[in-house]
Amino acid sequence: MDSLELKPAGRAAGVVRLPGSKSLSNRILLLAALARGTTEVAGLLEADDTQVMREALSTLGVRFGSKEGRLLVDGVNGAFPVKKAELFLGNAGTAFRPLTAALALSGGEYRLSGVPRMHERPIGDLVDGLRGIGARIDYLGNEGYPPLAVHPATIDVARPVRVKGDVSSQFLTALLMALPISGKEARIEVQGELISKPYVEITLEVMRRFGLEVAREDWRAFRVPAGEYLSPGGIRVEGDASSASYFLAAGAIGGGPVRVEGVGRGSVQGDVRFTEVLERMGAEVSLSENAIEVKNEKRPLRALDMDLNHIPDAAMTAAVLALFAAGPSTLRNIASWRVKETDRIAAMATELRKLGAEVEEGPDFLRITPPEAIRPGVAIDTYDDHRMAMSFSLVALAGVPVQIRDPRCVAKTFPGYFDALKAVCE
Repeated sequence: MDSLELKPAGRAAGVVRLPGSKSLSNRILLLAALARGTTEVAGLLEADDTQVMREALSTLGVRFGSKEGRLLVDGVNGAFPVKKAELFLGNAGTAFRPLTAALALSGGEYRLSGVPRMHERPIGDLVDGLRGIGARIDYLGNEGYPPLAVHPATIDVARPVRVKGDVSSQFLTALLMALPISGKEARIEVQGELISKPYVEITLEVMRRFGLEVAREDWRAFRVPAGEYLSPGGIRVEGDASSASYFLAAGAIGGGPVRVEGVGRGSVQGDVRFTEVLERMGAEVSLSENAIEVKNEKRPLRALDMDLNHIPDAAMTAAVLALFAAGPSTLRNIASWRVKETDRIAAMATELRKLGAEVEEGPDFLRITPPEAIRPGVAIDTYDDHRMAMSFSLVALAGVPVQIRDPRCVAKTFPGYFDALKAVCE
């Protein structure tokens, strides 16, 4: 396995221009494909997960073009031209879950598969919700998990669509984006506590930009109007707030100032609230409409005890920040980590212990006691998980070398990550 050795760094300062948001990019790609009209997309993330979505949509008959560096998407007005296809979707949950729902309502014969880890990530709650309105979906392997076979079906949304909310918000997102294909008003009822609500907010905002306003009753029910998606003509993808967390954390550890551009006070992404973590830990944060700057002249950082359910991806950055805190930190309500690209609670605990930390691992929490000194030269296993690689790159700011195994896994969302980090660390 390839590895990358990061040299010791004592300071972080500079400016980073963020790549486009993965969450926004794949939602926009799907809705632009389903819309009536052509959509010009600026700032689209160019990475593995968005490439998977584009290739799948091309296979389904969506046509793409380009204009002055922007992507042109010719919408199919709710009906994919190709009615029989096999789609390989890698480990991209933001492609697999929404496409499953959209294809279940598309009247075709489809096979959806991914990498082995995707076949370990649950999808049963989404399939149950779709079957409840008449969808015909079969499991081709283990019950409740991909790969899937989707068959033509008669869809009836006269009854509420019910979906559990406590495993992944992507199941609700998938239903919200797909139900307009039915051509009838639909109601979704969420069973149990909905996690990762800010990601659902992203979905509702993107749907709004494509002409459909969903009525939300608290977080328990959603009314999806009858109607069609309409191209907004042009749309811009803002910078990735999850990716911003690594550079903002670098500013908190390495003094700063570090400024990230492309996301700020006006962001629709929940992970912009990672700034609250930094402030609690003692860093100084400045937000403008389209940029965030962090500096910290007081070290070490303060220990953290915080519910991070609303920012599950950026919470991984907080786990590594805990190595630099003056005392034990507790990250709470992070059960969704168990069903991500890897079991992130187990993986994070294992790698933090390698560095000398004491870690208590629970079903939905981590308690991290930092070591007196971080061990130098540790080889970090990344579990084919881009966020493991990017989070643990911050260890170099302890003034110790660190090896990142399989560094190419960052191509899932940020192919140029290590070059960008090097530009601000010294």
